[in-house]
Amino acid sequence: MRILGIETSCDETSVGIVEYDKKNQTAISLVNIVSSSLELHAKTGGIIPEIAAREQIKYMLPVLKNALKKGINYDMDHDKIPPVNIDAIAVTYGPGLIGSLLVGVETARTLSYLWDKPLIPVNHMLGHIYANFISKNSKLKTQNSKLENNIEFPAVALVVSGGHTDLLLINNHNDIKLLGGTRDDAAGEAFDKVGRLLGLPYPAGPIIEMLAKKGDPKRFRFPRPMIGSRDFDFSFSGLKTAVYREIQNIQ
Repeated sequence: MRILGIETSCDETSVGIVEYDKKNQTAISLVNIVSSSLELHAKTGGIIPEIAAREQIKYMLPVLKNALKKGINYDMDHDKIPPVNIDAIAVTYGPGLIGSLLVGVETARTLSYLWDKPLIPVNHMLGHIYANFISKNSKLKTQNSKLENNIEFPAVALVVSGGHTDLLLINNHNDIKLLGGTRDDAAGEAFDKVGRLLGLPYPAGPIIEMLAKKGDPKRFRFPRPMIGSRDFDFSFSGLKTAVYREIQNIQ
């Protein structure tokens, strides 16, 4: 089985093709084409949803055509019949920027109708988790089987992205439970906003990490909220406020 996947949840337009062998329980990525509008957002110090959506419209078809050509040698401009070696179409339906998501979803729906292929909606956060299951010649096994990259069930997954910070329990592929999440800002959002306070370019996370490795870990004492709480939730808004006040004191 071959699945065409479309991802447009934020500022990147991505199309990939995965070949899955149900008998041998193997999944191999045939192609993954990505176009990013990061340079545009770096100028504004963060992602502007309207700009991201316009760039999705601009690059959706070129990325799709490139992926089909490189992955299965299918030319959308000249081949008149649907690709017989694509069995299903998967697409990110959320969470994400609504304008960007609509571009990918409508593209996937159109292809599903024209090619008469089943449509698979995919949660963006599950995509982050399952990226850890894919490696060279990866084997994706079901239930409690041991995976090639040593991931065993039950497992705990921490999703840390620009818009989300979630902790999940994975008992098996069909049993995933949310243990906790951020009550305010996501960790990635905190990095970006602190970066703006420090005058760092976007995205600030990698730069802050690099600078932190060279700094004195005992110089500042910032709050670690909810350490003593009896749940698994997170909070990062207070950390941003503490950094702001520290910057004001230094200045």
